Amino acid sequence: MKHFILLFSLVFLIQIHAQSEINYGENSEKGKFLKVNNINLYYEIYGEGEPILLIHGNKTGIKGWKPQIEYFSKNHLVIAVDCRGRGKSELGNDSLSYDLIADDLLKFLEILKIDSISIIGKSDGGIVALLMGISGSKYIKKIVSFGANVACDSTAFFPETINEIKTERKIADEMILKKDLSKNWKIEQQRNRMMEFQPHISQSELAKINVPVLVMSCDRDVIKEEHTLSIYNALKLANLCILPGEVHRMPSLNPLLFNVTVESFIINPFKNNSYRFK
Repeated sequence: MKHFILLFSLVFLIQIHAQSEINYGENSEKGKFLKVNNINLYYEIYGEGEPILLIHGNKTGIKGWKPQIEYFSKNHLVIAVDCRGRGKSELGNDSLSYDLIADDLLKFLEILKIDSISIIGKSDGGIVALLMGISGSKYIKKIVSFGANVACDSTAFFPETINEIKTERKIADEMILKKDLSKNWKIEQQRNRMMEFQPHISQSELAKINVPVLVMSCDRDVIKEEHTLSIYNALKLANLCILPGEVHRMPSLNPLLFNVTVESFIINPFKNNSYRFK
């Protein structure tokens, strides 16, 4: 019996070690490209079960979802994509926009013939997830939008965040003029311009979303709490979660709390407003 327990423990430890060694976003065994809107989108798929699409933030790619891929792939088919201009996906000739990225991903799911899926988006990915919901696509089951904004001004951001975005965009502008080759400054410029001047999603547009949405943020996020609340209030079917003492990078810094909260929303029936009075 002792030998069996030792063998089981060894196998378990080997599996955990192998999983932690996976280079998400650079996994040649899982990575594939798909032609969408005249660009090649890079994606990786893990696990089995009800599908989940992961949409990363502005500065990252698939690699930023490591804790979520390892958690959700135990019970779900997890599809992680590098949005255009990030990771291994091509930028293309069009200027980066949230609408364009949302269209990329809607067509991506159509090509893969996914007829039912939940979407988890963080930061910019949360914006894209909302836009995908606004499209009215019938195969979207539920949406989790963490740390998203639907405006790009002081109603959404604190002054420090606005200044940081502008500064990073100006640096990219200057480096392009200098013809600096130390980084792909065109992508840096476009992703910062996207944050600086987009999105512009109205309350009436948010009201078009007909699937349950978990609106998530933190009380130490770069997005103002009242802005998050305004998104929640504009939606027909929504739950609200503002986590105490956490920050914008919470999905990576405190993944267990994030993952358990999201999983509960995804796997359980949505409780509509009438549930308040039961």
